[in-house]
Amino acid sequence: MNLKKVLTQDSVLLSLKADTKQGVIEEVIDFLTDAGKINDRDAALKAVLDREAKMSTGMQHGIAIPHGKTDSVDELIVAIALKPEGIDFEAMDEKPSTIFVLTLSPVNRTGPHIQFLAEISKLLGQEKLRDVLLSAQSEKEVLALLT
Repeated sequence: MNLKKVLTQDSVLLSLKADTKQGVIEEVIDFLTDAGKINDRDAALKAVLDREAKMSTGMQHGIAIPHGKTDSVDELIVAIALKPEGIDFEAMDEKPSTIFVLTLSPVNRTGPHIQFLAEISKLLGQEKLRDVLLSAQSEKEVLALLT
C-alpha cells in the first residue's frame, strides 16, 4: 500500500492535549471531523470506543492503534497523533503509549485497512524510527519519516 495515499499533512496531529485514553480518541476524532474526513462524528467515535471496549488497542513499544468500522467514512481514514510524554492506554506491555494511529474504515471494506495496518506496523516496529518520530517538529517531517 502506498502510505502517501492515506497519510497527508491534515492527518498528522503533532501534540495531543488529552491525557486519557478516551480523551485521545475524542481529540483525534474531532481533528479528523474538523478536517472534513468524517461525515458523522458521533458514529465514528462510537465505532472506535465500541471496538476499544472489546479489547485495548494499546500494543507495545508505545504504540496504540485505535480503530473502528463505520459508515461515517467513505474510504480508509487515518490519523497519526503523538504524545511524547505518553499516557496509559492499557497497552499489552503495560507501558505508556506515545504514538497513536487511529483508523476508520467503511463497514463493508476490509482490504485497505488490513494492508495499511501491516505497512505501518512494519515501520513502527523500528525503534530508531519511533524515537525520531516522537521528536518531529512538523507534520511534513512526520510524513517524510513514514512515507
